[in-house]
Amino acid sequence: MKILVTGAAGFIGSKTAYCLAKRGDEVVGIDNLNDYYDVRIKYGRLSECGFHRPFIQDDSFESDLFQNFSFRKMAIDDKPSIDSLFEKEHFDKVVNLAAQAGVRYSITNPYSYLQSNMAGFLNILEACRNFDVRHLIFASSSSVYGMNAKVPYCEADKADSPVSLYAASKKSDELMAHAYSKLYGFASTGLRYFTVYGPWGRPDMSPMLFASSIMSGKPINVFNNGEMFRDFTYVDDIVEGTLKVIDSTPEQSVCPGNVPFKLYNIGCGHPVQLMDFISELEEALGKKAEKRFLPMQPGDVYGTYADTGKLQAEMGYKPHVSLHEGIAKFVDWFVSDKNPLK
Repeated sequence: MKILVTGAAGFIGSKTAYCLAKRGDEVVGIDNLNDYYDVRIKYGRLSECGFHRPFIQDDSFESDLFQNFSFRKMAIDDKPSIDSLFEKEHFDKVVNLAAQAGVRYSITNPYSYLQSNMAGFLNILEACRNFDVRHLIFASSSSVYGMNAKVPYCEADKADSPVSLYAASKKSDELMAHAYSKLYGFASTGLRYFTVYGPWGRPDMSPMLFASSIMSGKPINVFNNGEMFRDFTYVDDIVEGTLKVIDSTPEQSVCPGNVPFKLYNIGCGHPVQLMDFISELEEALGKKAEKRFLPMQPGDVYGTYADTGKLQAEMGYKPHVSLHEGIAKFVDWFVSDKNPLK
């Protein structure tokens, strides 16, 4: 298959593109390489995929590891470039993992979320419609469940009470994709990712923030006085679930309303108390954290907990990496020379 992966320098995107190329698919990756967080992490991920050079806007670069993997510096909100790319490449499937990330950042920088997560996503939908893409797979988020008090979160639960613009933008993407699948007949699948961690993770997320502060002797910020839990999921399990969805195109005849559209949770299904997560990190790093306890932050939720039964029943998804094993792998990378922020 010929597959486009947007956000190919991102945490999940780079690993997904790598695995697709390794198994033999023809992969085109794009990313705008913005500076929302330290771009050394993004360039490091691309280096792991065989790209070791500066990138010029829209130019194509070939991987040194995979002849079937190319990369372009490109933003999904650049409609002319996106249309030109789709017209030239004739993709079978598109995996849209590009987005402006970060719940708290959306509180202070709302317009960047409308531009990338909604206008950019609309460009992807339009390109799929106009250039005969068979299946669009796109990243949603566990944040769409918002103020939903029922746990674990199930795909059939209401998701109409977001507590951040980031969450609202992701829910909007789901609604837009459903409308396009209904109107134009191409299949789309949304993936509600739960808290992802592991090597090459985002430096603005708690594992990297905590590890950096602990190793440098600085206090860590523990919100809601530690009374939070998250469905921490190791990146390899996230990518495994993503690949299963890529390989399974929704059939119109078996989908509600005959719309070829599906949603899946991808998480571990075993939420962990924040303080227990910190303890695992302290043990792996061999150093205690100085903790600064703070109230809940705007846009945050008390806990996340994935019901992954649908993905397990339909595709055999089952996460394999325990928190203890995953934290150990993350710390091994964090203290190694591979970590560009070490």
